[in-house]
Amino acid sequence: MSDDNAADKLKGKAKEMTGKATGDKSKETEGKTDQVKAAAEKKAADMKDRVDGAKESFKRDDDS
Repeated sequence: MSDDNAADKLKGKAKEMTGKATGDKSKETEGKTDQVKAAAEKKAADMKDRVDGAKESFKRDDDS
């Protein structure tokens, strides 16, 4: 997980917990949304890395 991604997830968790502690459903939901967004961004980055790796593998096979 990148530092930015981890920070976004942590901020989301903090918002969620603040919302729960204060009874602010909007803040709680916003925090959960931030966490889901961070998880989706991580999955997208992981998928990009896999695609890049596959492309490199095909390039090596073509060079042989």
